[in-house]
Amino acid sequence: MKSKSKRPQTGYNKRGAKDIREAADWCASQNIEEIECMVPDLAGVARGKIMPVRKFIQVGSMNLPLSIFYQTITGDFPDLEGIVGTVQSDTDVFLRPDFNTLSVVPWANDPTAQIIHDAFLPDGRPVEESPRQVLRRVLKLYHDKGWKPVIAPELEFYLVEKNIDPDYALKPPTGRSGRPETGRQGYSISAVNEFDALFEDMYEYSESQGLEIDTLIHESGVAQMEINLRHGDPLELADQVFMFKRTIKETALEHDIYATFMAKPMALEPGSAMHIHQSVLDAQTGNNLFSDPKTGEPTEAFFHFIAGQQKYMPAITSLLAPYVNSYRRLTRGSGAPVNTHWGYDNRTAGLRVPPSDAENRRLENRIPSSDANPYLAIAGVLATGYLGMIEANKPAAPVDTDMSEVPSGDMPYSLIQALIKMERSEPVAEILGQQFITAYSRVKQHEYETFMRTISPWEREFLLLSV
Repeated sequence: MKSKSKRPQTGYNKRGAKDIREAADWCASQNIEEIECMVPDLAGVARGKIMPVRKFIQVGSMNLPLSIFYQTITGDFPDLEGIVGTVQSDTDVFLRPDFNTLSVVPWANDPTAQIIHDAFLPDGRPVEESPRQVLRRVLKLYHDKGWKPVIAPELEFYLVEKNIDPDYALKPPTGRSGRPETGRQGYSISAVNEFDALFEDMYEYSESQGLEIDTLIHESGVAQMEINLRHGDPLELADQVFMFKRTIKETALEHDIYATFMAKPMALEPGSAMHIHQSVLDAQTGNNLFSDPKTGEPTEAFFHFIAGQQKYMPAITSLLAPYVNSYRRLTRGSGAPVNTHWGYDNRTAGLRVPPSDAENRRLENRIPSSDANPYLAIAGVLATGYLGMIEANKPAAPVDTDMSEVPSGDMPYSLIQALIKMERSEPVAEILGQQFITAYSRVKQHEYETFMRTISPWEREFLLLSV
């Protein structure tokens, strides 16, 4: 492991500053030498620049080409004609730091800080293709209604043995016992303890960044874990998921293994999800709009919220399941929901109402995969709930039976089908922004076309000599 002697000490504000002056004072007090200036792209990958802290304090912002929001997961770019054009894609956008996100980079050798930026055009308008702006756009709709959404993400991931040859299947890593898991150990404490050293570092790194981890459990897959983050503001929680993904990957590398958020990394193991719990408060009173303040019973707003997610889920599925691999998780009998049904404490439904008191009444959306960009997944589910509330939609009856083998007829079963449904939904495009919808669809179509150039082992095994 890297030496921790150069890392900032405890006893400071772990996360956030009011302005550039406070940020400068904090960096000086912690002897920060460099700062990672980041912006999340469509995939949720950190793009940006690393600069000396002195330069960051002097310039206060940075420039990058608009094309960072059109880069595919393979590093390619789709045809940009009809969207922005090749020339415009190479023009600069201006990235301004959100000082609320300032924190240390605890795994760095030298004292280093990190900060997330928002993207703006030269005329001052936000870049509509930026995932952070997409979420801000949705949150403004709630703000204008006097509503305050609250979310809590649950993030599943696998620990796997290092794999440098993509032609070989992934394997579970060796724990402290010297043996890898050979069977599923759902909720096992001892199976988590196999990686105590890794998780101790993970907790230390998370705490130093102000990431509020609620619980850690072993999920049902071999070496599959789940981290629950404490509920709070959607933008702040999206930032925390973005930062946590970096944190656990870096921590795992220090322990000579990988952490992966692929939706379906191993064929015979369950997929990994990012379940999103949601509620909506009255911004002035703080009361949960999903519960009647006098009786404690669920309100019409609660059922409208559910109905909106039922109605518009197919149109946002590409945000919740953004890759070809994502749809390997969303299959019948896989343990993941393949429907838009809802029910009380029914985990086979795509939408689950967990047991709770009136104050904590909420809806859990179980469709998103852990590979989803947290900004876009959260924006998507909140957008559909908002549409349900303003349209006063009525939900279908709740289900209390096993729905794992009962897909909804309108749920997309492939990335291309999901993109088509998104492009055809005018209400979703109006909320998320047509520029973003077009950009996202073009990038995902290019990724799909790249995937289709790869010949799989299944094709060689069953088609080579049989057709």
